Amino acid sequence: MGKVPPSFRPAISSSLTRKLPLEIPTPNHIPEKITKKKPPQHSRKPQASSASGKAKTLFKSPDLSSAKKVFNYIVATTKSSIDLRFHNPSCNPMPQSPPSMTPSPFFITWSKPNHFNMMVNNGLKPNQVTTDIAIRSLCEVGRIDHAVELVKELSLKQFPPDTYTFNFLVKNLCKCRTLSTVYGFIDDMKRSFDIKPDLVTYTILIDNVCNSKNLREAMRLVGVLNESGFKPDCFVYNTIMKGYCMLSKGSEAIESKEARKYLDILVESGHLPDAVTYTSLMNGMCREGNALGAVVLLKEMERKGCTPNSCTYNTLLHGLCKCRLMEKGMELYGAMKSAGMKLETASYATLVRALCREGRVAEAYDVFDYAVESKSLNDVAAYSTLEVTLKWLKKAREQGLAV
Repeated sequence: MGKVPPSFRPAISSSLTRKLPLEIPTPNHIPEKITKKKPPQHSRKPQASSASGKAKTLFKSPDLSSAKKVFNYIVATTKSSIDLRFHNPSCNPMPQSPPSMTPSPFFITWSKPNHFNMMVNNGLKPNQVTTDIAIRSLCEVGRIDHAVELVKELSLKQFPPDTYTFNFLVKNLCKCRTLSTVYGFIDDMKRSFDIKPDLVTYTILIDNVCNSKNLREAMRLVGVLNESGFKPDCFVYNTIMKGYCMLSKGSEAIESKEARKYLDILVESGHLPDAVTYTSLMNGMCREGNALGAVVLLKEMERKGCTPNSCTYNTLLHGLCKCRLMEKGMELYGAMKSAGMKLETASYATLVRALCREGRVAEAYDVFDYAVESKSLNDVAAYSTLEVTLKWLKKAREQGLAV
């Protein structure tokens, strides 16, 4: 029988070791010339902290004055060219009268678009790497509209983004802007600067509309993709299949035959579906009540060399229990137990309830024991599910609704 834990005391977390940032000492003055005299030995003891009591780092100083001092010192004392990889994008723009050593575009601060004007005024031209760093920096701080404006401004000045930067911006627009806004941006770039979407762009768009359960728009995009001369690859097909499998509510429900059709197309095209694709399709089949078909798909998956993962087994176990195919479900549970796979919360709860519903309480306790021992769930969650199920069973038996 089950081994119910005697207590559920929470573990006491250990204290965390606080790590202070390393303090980088900066020179108090810039020497006029460098001599061969051996410098005095300095103590390795950290410098005293600032008045605020917080350690400062060179590139986290609010006005970056320390970084400017270091740069000016390098410019004043270096005659030969310096490796451009030395320059850090955290530093401010170069002095107004640049010396013979020309800093790389990486040396410019990317937080404000007008810094590009400073680059041009100082004889430097932004390149595609410059554009990419600027766009990514703006997107990271949530300034998507500024990133769009900057891309258009640079494109007008003959510094257009490459496909990687363009697609990165499209992906970020999909996360926080309406679909019409994203389409408008793509059309503007195509019409004004001849920057056209590629296969990756369409895949990003298809994934976005599939996540919003707009399969009709996804299929329209597939048509546009074909008209543009691109052939759908495994990523496109996988995305569409997952989109079909996600739809399972009322009038939105679509038969898994559509997803299965794309699976066949995927295989015929020489692409191998991954475990996520198979699992998504199994989930859709189980939701339609075709759990046995999902079992057949599992065997097909293994036969074609695609290894199912824990999510695959949990999805199928949940589906078999929902369809009351307990013998198949317990057979699958046994395989999971032998492989040491963990039970997910939903599949554990469904299995325990299905067993109790059929009066197989001892087996339900066995599932509880395994869930605790394998650390699939914490003790409280596992026991709470079992306790609620047993209370339901007792009440159902009193009413003659269960054996």
